[in-house]
Amino acid sequence: MSPRNLDIALIPARQGSVRIPMKNTKPLNGVPLIAYTIQSAIKSNVFTEVIVSTDSPEIAKIAQEWGAQVPSLRPSEYAGSSSPDLEWVMHAIDHLIDSKKVEIECVAILRPTSPLRSPATIKNAMNSFKNNIWADSLRAMEVTHIHPGKMWRVDEGMEARPYLDQSNQITPTHNLPTQSLEKLWVQNASLEITRLTSLIESKSISGKRVMGYQMPGLEGLDLNSPLDWQFLEFLAREQPGIIPELELPDPLK
Repeated sequence: MSPRNLDIALIPARQGSVRIPMKNTKPLNGVPLIAYTIQSAIKSNVFTEVIVSTDSPEIAKIAQEWGAQVPSLRPSEYAGSSSPDLEWVMHAIDHLIDSKKVEIECVAILRPTSPLRSPATIKNAMNSFKNNIWADSLRAMEVTHIHPGKMWRVDEGMEARPYLDQSNQITPTHNLPTQSLEKLWVQNASLEITRLTSLIESKSISGKRVMGYQMPGLEGLDLNSPLDWQFLEFLAREQPGIIPELELPDPLK
């Protein structure tokens, strides 16, 4: 019998957060922030398991109430602010997932700080990734409007030098209209998918070849500061319905 090709969702939610205290469970429109990501993962219908990796019993309880699996807590050594993603991801694969490794094809990382990410987008990204077998991983991206051609290095005496080498430029990039410069992309934190074989072999979330995926609209919005949170609340007032309406799980009804 050939191995099944299973896909797993991992949602990281450590309890420490400096800029927005307890942001993963902070109420957004009356609902814990993490609930939006849990429900979008479940409703995408592409995952065999939706697992929350957390070091917090409180977050674990809330995650389970909203339908995620939390088989055990993440060890503290993998829950620091500077802990590499690879550490907690490998811990989750080795200790939290019920499925056999040989049966898992893809692992998706869905961070709770992107509550506008839709189930349809997750499904579309997964399908696109699987149709591009050359890629080791997929990463959500958006076109950047802060171009490195307009960036400078400034020394202690406040002398500014272009960040990019201008020796081959007829006209320096900082003197050109931004729209005439090469279109560049910047990653955001809303969605990452990696093939398990690549992750294990390369010991890297991204592997060697990365597929860019453009998140539609504001689905890539990442809440990492109080200003980000205030901006989303402003959008919600200006555009009612932009924050998804969640169906309360039975124990919370």
